[in-house]
Parts: sequence; structure tokens; C-alpha cells
Amino acid sequence: MAWKGKFFGALIGFLVTRNVWGAIMGALIGHMYDQSTGSGHAGGYASTAARAAGGPRASKSDVFFRTTFELMGHVAKSDGRVTEAEIDAARRLMQELRLGPNEIGAAIACFRTGKSSNYDAGTSIEVLREACAMRHDLLRAFMELQLRAALAGNGMSPPARTILTRVAERLGMSGLEFAHMEAALRARRQGRSGQSGRPSTDKPLAASYAELEVNAGVSDPEVIKAYRRLMSRHHPDKLVANGLPESMAQVAKEKTQRIQEAYEAIRLARGMR
Repeated sequence: MAWKGKFFGALIGFLVTRNVWGAIMGALIGHMYDQSTGSGHAGGYASTAARAAGGPRASKSDVFFRTTFELMGHVAKSDGRVTEAEIDAARRLMQELRLGPNEIGAAIACFRTGKSSNYDAGTSIEVLREACAMRHDLLRAFMELQLRAALAGNGMSPPARTILTRVAERLGMSGLEFAHMEAALRARRQGRSGQSGRPSTDKPLAASYAELEVNAGVSDPEVIKAYRRLMSRHHPDKLVANGLPESMAQVAKEKTQRIQEAYEAIRLARGMR
């Protein structure tokens, strides 16, 4: 019965975020729930220092969870102080992920650890990179969560951008990929908040370009190339083959549907065949 946490975590993550990365995070949290109910111990959130000192090896989901909230705290404190907006952004993310009381307590503890002056972000990222190995989809999910929190907190301060740019590079993400991810998240945020004021016909199209991770000035062949690349990267069968839980195959299909919808919007606007 160890599949229930992963299944319902993925389902709730998708319903809350409406994207595959939210489902991935939900599945990982559900996996932790499965492990905790199966093993009956509460030592899943050991510190990075204890792990480095030779403690028991943490699971992939444990490392992902801990590093997610530790780095959020580290980024929030990077400009000298943690604002109420940054705390609220972290708490909203915990609520969106439907964390239980124990998980929220653990996430807050991790956030505080990241705020401390002796927090070693470099070591934590190394541990995360090693735990995820070649799972680029998980590392992209991690970076998307960090960008979401930073944008919701203070719109991305210069110190926060410096840290996240370095982390993205360490996790194998190019500067261009980082920029496209940020642009897509900003476009999504503007789409949610732009409910007042006069309507803009180019906002949805801008969001479509952001979804395909290209600029509006690219050629038609480049649009097609980006579309095919993303469809290949997020193909459900391919993701499952790389380790995505079977229960999340439908969620991966939702991501490809958004890519297809963005491509169709651009194709129609350009008059492409």
C-alpha cells in the first residue's frame, strides 16, 4: 500500500499548481509520507551537517524536501533580512503543497536553517545534485520552486538572483534556460494578477512564447524546433522511463497539452501552416 501517498500527493500537487512540477513535488512529499508510515521513525529531516558527518544516507525525496526549504530561507536572507512578504511566500507554498502539520513544522525548521549565517548552501546543493543524479526533471522542478518563492517574496532581489543563478548553473541549467523559466513564471503570475485594467491582446501570446521558452522575434522554424524539443523532453512515456511514477503519467500529459496549446496560439497568430 506504499503507493497511496505518492498518488494522492501527485494528484493534489497538480490540482493546486496546474503543472507537472507541482505534481512532482506532491509525489515526492507523498513518497515521504509512504516512507514514514512504513518505517515508523521520525528521523527523515536530519541536518546537512549531520549527514556530512557520516550519518545515515537520506532518501532522494528527503534531500529534495529539505534542500528546497533550506535554500528558500538562504535566498530570503541573502539581502540582509527576511521580509514578511518572503515569509508569506514560503508559507503560501507550503499551503499550496498541502503539507500536513508535521511537514509544515519540518519545512519551517529547514527554512530557519537556511537563514542561519553558518548554512552551507554549496554543500546542500552538491548533496541534492548527487541524490538526483541525472534526473534533470527533478532539478528543474527544484529550480522552479525556488524561482516561484523568490518572485513571490520580493520580485527577485539582486542577491537572490546571484544565488539562484549559481545554483542553476551547478545543477546543469544554462543561463538561457534559467531566463526562459523565469520569463514563463513571470508571465504566468501576470496572467493571474492581470484581472483589472484594460485587456491586452498580446499578453496571452507573450505567455505562449514563454511556455515554449522562446522570444517573440524567433523565426517560424525556431518556433517549431522549440515545440518539438519541449514535447520530447516532457513526453509522458519518456518521463516515466526516466523515473517518473506511473501514477503521474496523466499529469505529464497536461504539461504537453499546455505546450501544444501555446504552439497552436503562436501558429495561428503567425499564420503558420
